[in-house]
Amino acid sequence: MEVGENTAAALEVATTFAELGLAPEILRALDDMGYSIPTPIQKQAIPLVLAGRDLMAQAQTGTGKTAAFALPLLQKMVAHANTSASPARHPVRALVLTPTRELAIQVHESVVDYNKNLPLRSTVVFGGVDMKAQEAELRGGVEILVATPGRLLDHAGSNMVKLSQVQFLVLDEADRMLDMGFMPDLKRILNLLPTKRQTLLFSATFDDSIVGLAKSFLQNPLKVEVARRNTAAELVEQVVHRVREDDKMDALLQVLKAREISQALVFTRTKIAADKLGRRLQKRGVPTGIIHGDKAQVERLAALDGFKQGKVQLLVATDIAARGLDIVDLPCVFNFELPYAAEDYVHRIGRTGRAGASGLAISLVSPEEERLLVAIRKFINRDLVEAPLPAIAPPRAVAVARPVAVAMKPDVEQSDVEQPDAERQPRMARSRREPVCALLLPPVNVAQPVAEVVVEAVVAPAATQPNQIA
Repeated sequence: MEVGENTAAALEVATTFAELGLAPEILRALDDMGYSIPTPIQKQAIPLVLAGRDLMAQAQTGTGKTAAFALPLLQKMVAHANTSASPARHPVRALVLTPTRELAIQVHESVVDYNKNLPLRSTVVFGGVDMKAQEAELRGGVEILVATPGRLLDHAGSNMVKLSQVQFLVLDEADRMLDMGFMPDLKRILNLLPTKRQTLLFSATFDDSIVGLAKSFLQNPLKVEVARRNTAAELVEQVVHRVREDDKMDALLQVLKAREISQALVFTRTKIAADKLGRRLQKRGVPTGIIHGDKAQVERLAALDGFKQGKVQLLVATDIAARGLDIVDLPCVFNFELPYAAEDYVHRIGRTGRAGASGLAISLVSPEEERLLVAIRKFINRDLVEAPLPAIAPPRAVAVARPVAVAMKPDVEQSDVEQPDAERQPRMARSRREPVCALLLPPVNVAQPVAEVVVEAVVAPAATQPNQIA
């Protein structure tokens, strides 16, 4: 069964979060965050999750998918909230799996914000950092666990986390989670979970093969689709510039200057390309951060923090950053290299134009990438505007103020005023034709009369008057 924008009028009745039947503690947290009106995906998904249905939900990136599953799950766990110090009273009841560390951190931060008035415990575990701090959190007991698959299996393998009481499973960015690269880990995790559970899949894109695969472990799922299948964000202006591969660097800098772009996220296909581009930009004096899977977690967080604080103009990243980065008012995204997978294009440009704001996505396309561009156009079912590189505006002329004569006060005596240069005593200067001194002349015969040395006075020309051009 599919639930669309015009399906099930009952789902459209709620116009505020209060009308969705959420607990007062959750509503107060939303109030503090300035949220009162749910987005379309929240309006449709929250009632279905509260009703206990398995769900496949598709919506644009930046439309509030995290709240669409986190809020109803918190609501369903309110009955289990307690202040007991015993870890046994805080088993893992909700498990949220994400494909990247950045997305895991972001989801957990949202859960903490929504949950701040409830005694439900939560934590996040991901790779790239020491496990000891995560183990301490898990020992204390948590009801909500956000995790990346690999690190979750590490903790499960050392018996640091028990998943036998999980009631709710969420796969965020489900298309990537169900990608073949994640399937072995995902199957191992599913084997650790109870068969009787509620499963939710949220993503911006769904592939037909993924839909069939997902249905194999969902029970009679409902499908919620707020936007058209696999569409890119409507508020994002998408532009294509045809550029030779060797000219992309200069083209990037030209577009930045011509459009006066203050900050941008720049995507490459590979880690090596990200490192190379980042170093080249740094050598050109552009404040640039680099983020990809081979970077230590500390380096990745430092690059993200510098970008969010405005200390870094460009953040060069692989597609790992396309999932989960939530940067307020990001003006522009560059596809320095088009992605191999067309759905990654949707996730990339979804970093701009979030929460109803407009955005800009610029793709620098070389002749070798024509096949990838055709696949993207087919996937999003939309033509992309091609345009020449924008010209850089010439520097503005600066007007030079002409000197203005100062009016003389009537009570000032003429003798107190400095006289113009023309009336000053002429300055003596020597002529280039005459020697300075007779002593410098060559020796002369005593018998011969000494030639008379004449020093001519050269009078300096009168100074230019203030209202004349020299």
